[in-house]
Amino acid sequence: MTQKDKTNTAILISGTGSNMEALIKAAQNPDYPAKISLVISNRPKAKGVETARKLGIKVEVIDHKSFETREAFDQTLTNCLEAHNIELVCNAGFMRLLTKEFVTHWHNRQLNIHPSLLPAFKGLNTHERALQADVKITGCTVHFVRNDMDSGPIIAQAAIPILPNDTALTLKQRVLEVEHQLYPEALKLVASGNIRVVNENALISKTYEAAAPLFSLPLSR
Repeated sequence: MTQKDKTNTAILISGTGSNMEALIKAAQNPDYPAKISLVISNRPKAKGVETARKLGIKVEVIDHKSFETREAFDQTLTNCLEAHNIELVCNAGFMRLLTKEFVTHWHNRQLNIHPSLLPAFKGLNTHERALQADVKITGCTVHFVRNDMDSGPIIAQAAIPILPNDTALTLKQRVLEVEHQLYPEALKLVASGNIRVVNENALISKTYEAAAPLFSLPLSR
């Protein structure tokens, strides 16, 4: 697969960028269908900025604090993405609520990963809430972005058991390990054209042989 055949992809970050790093490293495989050509951070001092540059990815910093309105920031974000001919956008710890206009513009072209089995535990403090609810299984979800927070057609999910001695920190670490496996596989599904959205359901092509493991990753213990 040549670079021209790959889907031109950008990653949005606000922090350490561990999922970003997992996506970049996966995309280094010559057969991977997405090319990570741009990372954008809304925080100049985000650790992920340095990581992306070390991995040879072009980085743009668009500080949201420099804009008077959310709309102005989002328009600048879109302008930057389009200037780099971006086809897909991956949120990877991007801690901004995006405007309706931005979400609509990137409809079915923007992915997000969330550390729970959506629709359970939307929003923040997911691991604490999972423990408080005494659920026995949690995990992570990759979905297309919609206007409502942590909603949209689900592309892929992976589950892990909650262990008796888990704390919010240990659970976070164990879920994050699975996130690093799931997100590259989910992006691969989308970039290869093996996902289509019908009536707000993300349908996987029957010819995609690797689809099953996305939903049944080995349970971590």
